[in-house]
Amino acid sequence: MAVPPNRVESTLLRRINERRLLEVIQSQGPSSRAMLTRASGLTAPTVSKAVDSLLQRGLVEELEPVEQAFGRPGKLVRMASQSGAVLGVVIDTQTCCTAAAGLDGTVTEEQTRRFTTPDDYLTLIDMIERDCRAVMTDSTGKLHGVGVSVPGLINDRLGEIVFSPNLRLLDKRNPSRDLQQRLGVPCLLLQETDGLCLSERMYGEARGLDDFAVLDASFGLGLAVMSGGHLLAGHSGMAGEIGHITVVADGLRCGCGNRGCLETLATDAALVRMLAEKLGRPLDLKAAADLLDERSADFQHEIRFVTEYLAIAIATAINIFNPTTLFVHGTLLAAESDRFARVLERVKQRTLTASLADCTIVAARSSKRQGAIAGIMHHLTNAWAPTVR
Repeated sequence: MAVPPNRVESTLLRRINERRLLEVIQSQGPSSRAMLTRASGLTAPTVSKAVDSLLQRGLVEELEPVEQAFGRPGKLVRMASQSGAVLGVVIDTQTCCTAAAGLDGTVTEEQTRRFTTPDDYLTLIDMIERDCRAVMTDSTGKLHGVGVSVPGLINDRLGEIVFSPNLRLLDKRNPSRDLQQRLGVPCLLLQETDGLCLSERMYGEARGLDDFAVLDASFGLGLAVMSGGHLLAGHSGMAGEIGHITVVADGLRCGCGNRGCLETLATDAALVRMLAEKLGRPLDLKAAADLLDERSADFQHEIRFVTEYLAIAIATAINIFNPTTLFVHGTLLAAESDRFARVLERVKQRTLTASLADCTIVAARSSKRQGAIAGIMHHLTNAWAPTVR
C-alpha cells in the first residue's frame, strides 16, 4: 500500500525541523525551549514536539538550569553527553587511537586508548575493534556511530582508500566498512584533514564560518576547504591534496613515488627528518619538539628551510581558495608562537596582497581524534534530514 504523499512530506518536514534544532544546540550549547524557538525561527509548539522526538531518540537530553532570581526557569536541552555516545578512531602513520565522547563532542584522555600502528591491516582492524569494545564497555551512553579518520586519498565513488602514500597498508581498504561489520553500528570513513575542518567548525573557532580552510602540516600536507558551508570534495572526494604539488623537480622521493613534493619540505615530518640527519640519529616528534625548545639556536637553518616552504603552502591555499580564515594544524612550527610568527612573516612575501588582506591565519587547536568525532557527528546530523539554507 502506497504511503500518502502528505504523510511523507509531514515526516520529512518533522525531521528537517529536528535537524535545525540539532544544529542550533550544537552551535550555541545548552538552550531552553524558548531560546531554541528564538534561534531557530520555528514556532514554540513545533520546537516542543521536535525536542520531545530528539529526547526519545537519545540525541539530546535535559538538565536543570541554574537558579534565577525571578520566576521558574525552563529546563535546558543539550546534546546527549551522558545518554548518548560516539567513537572517534584515528589511524595514523605511527600511532592509532580510539576515543569515546558524548554527542556534545567532549573528548578526554580517560576515554582514549592508543597503540603503535602495526604493519599488517588485519592486525590493525583487530586492535581497533578491541579498543572500540573496551571504550564501549566503559561508556554509559547508547553508541550512535564511529568516525574513522585516515591519511590518504579516499575515493567516495569507489568507497575505499585508493592510495595512502605514508601508510600503504591502507591502500584499497575501507576500515570503516570492516569495523561496521564487526561492531554493528554506523561507521564513517573520512580523510583526516576533512575531520580537522569539521572539528574547527563544530567545536573550534570556525563556528558560524561558511568559508574557511584547514591546512594540516603534521606528517603529510593536506588541505580541507569549507566553501559556502560545504566541504569541497571534488569529483571523487579527493580534493585538497596540496602536499603532492611538485616544488623541486629533482627533490626528495615522496611516499607517493614522485620527487620534490611540497609535503617533503613543509611539514613537521620534514623538520624531524632534517634534525635527525643533522644529529645522525633517529628522532620522533616529541624528541624533536623538546630539542627545538632547548636548543633552537643550533637548528636555525633547518627551521628557516621548513618555514619557507610552509609559507609557500599557506600562500598557495590562500591564493587559490580565498578563505576568510586559514587554520594551520601542526606541532613544531604552528603550535609554537615565535616560530609561527616567523612563518606568517614569510607568508606576507608569498601571498597576493588582496587575498591576504581578506584572510586571518591562525594555529588550529583541534586534534585528529576530535576530527574523527566531528566527522561522525556531521554524518549523523546529515543522515537525519537534509538541511534547508
